[in-house]
Amino acid sequence: MPQGKPLVVPDDGLTTRQRRNQPVFAVHTGDGKGKSTAAFGLALRGWNQGWRIGVFQFVKSAKWRIGEQTVLERLGRLHQETGEGGPVEWHKMGSGWSWSRRKGSTEDHAADAAEGWAEIKRRLTEQTHDLLILDEFTYPIHWGWVDVEDVVTALRGRPGRQHVIITGRRAAPELLEAADLVTEMAKVKHPMDAGRKGQRGIEW
Repeated sequence: MPQGKPLVVPDDGLTTRQRRNQPVFAVHTGDGKGKSTAAFGLALRGWNQGWRIGVFQFVKSAKWRIGEQTVLERLGRLHQETGEGGPVEWHKMGSGWSWSRRKGSTEDHAADAAEGWAEIKRRLTEQTHDLLILDEFTYPIHWGWVDVEDVVTALRGRPGRQHVIITGRRAAPELLEAADLVTEMAKVKHPMDAGRKGQRGIEW
């Protein structure tokens, strides 16, 4: 794309403005580091545009808090106080989603994943968010907890202008086919290869 111009202009009857403003479905996959980090970077851009941000983490423990969550939730509070930016919601599957967690309940990851996807479909129908990040959503699909065809159908048919980013390794071929933007993070080197564990500010 030299100078930011597309290599091909499709014969779809749309104007340049209409084509530019179409919603984007993106997949960040591959074995390299940075899939979620890139998605959260886009969330910061979206917040700055006044977008309604919704983050749904499908694998992270409810106790695991990453730096981006703290920052985006603070930005959500700033929006509530001043009107700057947009609203932010952050939900983790963990031991049950934040909207339905029952203290002391037995974890059933497959059921929790299905519940999360059902809630996301509802929000897509209601156009609750302008940007949805489905973090590590490739895993419940890979494990058979969520039906990939249902995901593809819902995302292809989503109304309005809702951007969606799915992150995680081993993205299903059906997701890659349906997506508008696919980025594969390839690991070349990683500090862990030299025995160095994750550190603050780099991994969380």
